[in-house]
Amino acid sequence: MVVVALYTQPSSALNPFDVADRVAIGGVGVFVGAAILALGRSRVDADASGIRVRNVVGGRTLPWEAVRGVRFDRKAWWATLELSNGDAISVTALQAVDGERAARAVEGLRALLEADRAARPAPARGPLLWD
Repeated sequence: MVVVALYTQPSSALNPFDVADRVAIGGVGVFVGAAILALGRSRVDADASGIRVRNVVGGRTLPWEAVRGVRFDRKAWWATLELSNGDAISVTALQAVDGERAARAVEGLRALLEADRAARPAPARGPLLWD
């Protein structure tokens, strides 16, 4: 669209586009391009120390202690991290349309979460009221 806007000639009998139209066409092209790039920005990186999620807008880095579970429901469009404080974070990098690749990635995240839980000792519990 930007190329079309740059190469359209000024208004004539055969071309009804004036400067304002050319600027508008270019602006729409830039907007559409930015939207496509933003959708491709999603990413998830995980290792033994934690998980880094980058979605279309914003991102977060979390230690595995903050993650309660990794969900990918049948009807969901993408995976979700359930946090220990009750919140949930969408992981738009793992989408249902990716099929088997997304399923393997979710299994990998679950394996890292379980490995971290196995390495950490269970928190000490205080005495119960009836002890």
